[in-house]
Amino acid sequence: MGMTMTQKILAAAAGLPEVKAGQLIEAELDLVLGNDITAPVAIHEMDKFTLEGVFHKDKIALVMDHFVPNKDIKSAQHCKCVREFACKHEISNFFDVGEMGIEHALLPEKGLTVAGDVIIGADSHTCTYGALGAFSTGVGSTDMAAGMATGKAWFKVPSAIKFNLTGKLPKWVSGKDVILHIIGMIGVDGALYKSMEFTGEGISSLSMDDRFTIANMAIEAGGKNGIFPVDEKAIAYMKEHSSREFKIYEADADAEYEEEYTIDLGALKPTVAFPHLPENTKTIDQIGEISIDQVVIGSCTNGRLDDLRVAAEVLKGKKVAKGIRCIVIPATQRIYLEAMEEGLLKTFIEAGAIVSTPTCGPCLGGYMGILAEGERCVSTTNRNFVGRMGHVESEIYLASPAVAAASAITGKISAPEQEGTI
Repeated sequence: MGMTMTQKILAAAAGLPEVKAGQLIEAELDLVLGNDITAPVAIHEMDKFTLEGVFHKDKIALVMDHFVPNKDIKSAQHCKCVREFACKHEISNFFDVGEMGIEHALLPEKGLTVAGDVIIGADSHTCTYGALGAFSTGVGSTDMAAGMATGKAWFKVPSAIKFNLTGKLPKWVSGKDVILHIIGMIGVDGALYKSMEFTGEGISSLSMDDRFTIANMAIEAGGKNGIFPVDEKAIAYMKEHSSREFKIYEADADAEYEEEYTIDLGALKPTVAFPHLPENTKTIDQIGEISIDQVVIGSCTNGRLDDLRVAAEVLKGKKVAKGIRCIVIPATQRIYLEAMEEGLLKTFIEAGAIVSTPTCGPCLGGYMGILAEGERCVSTTNRNFVGRMGHVESEIYLASPAVAAASAITGKISAPEQEGTI
């Protein structure tokens, strides 16, 4: 029996000719990632080890993004811990204020993730890098500590689900709608500890930013990872951003999949996940009138340049509805600068939105837009659990940048005006 993309990458990293679903392996790591919340825990765990130092100063990335610039004394202490560790071990890829961005947008932009890599990160959305044909997955801080010390990690080889994408997305429909549609279809545990492998002629029409969004939210379906084949767009992205060599793996024709789904991209509509799970999805024509208090456009899911361009296109010449707070958060400094040079930030500010420095901010209930009791937010983030963005009696509606921007204008959940939408 043949192997999937993920299984081939893991076999190579383990130095084995083949692996099978359920097999336990020890794999060599190409990158170990931590942030200002998870890295301090890993650093304290490393203090218990007998090993001295880190396995490779160039293969560890530490990104200060969740509470940076520091929002309070506790977050400042966490960041100080990581800064001192990075300095002590001469970590090459340490990103702080002025250089940092939201980790899962920043690392591909910096060329630190390429096809064929095995990457672990102490953050659940580390699965983002599968958009480039890498195996990447989130781990706990203890596994991060072991990875930083040894450059290795244990994995149970996942089985796989194939998603065959056909057609082309309509106007105002994006990668966010694709992954929300899939999660709504299979549920938040529909891909539990499985590799979500995307294939089909429809992939060629998806931008890299669409693919990053889809891979990013594989974890919201319970997936171990999400992964795309490496095509011309992916190769062009890696050549633009990275000087590292990459390796392309393709699934065997007889690779085994537990399930297969075919999705016609052309049939999809703007999709919104209702509280309090990403699987509670409805298309825009099923929603009715739901008033909101806040809109957030940003995060590791939808804070990239394409996302900001779409939001600006919707907001240009319009005004945010009175009483609505619209918060725009570019995912990295580079994206912030490019958005400024293109005039996108001017569009946001003229519309009545605010623009933040890159940060995870309100996504995890950190800062820059916490919700009060009874408030509703349309957000381009990835989770809408109870209390995720503030008060336990607040509500989060997950949506694309197009829907978020349109909702900011109307003050209720809406899609941009076009035939067939409201």
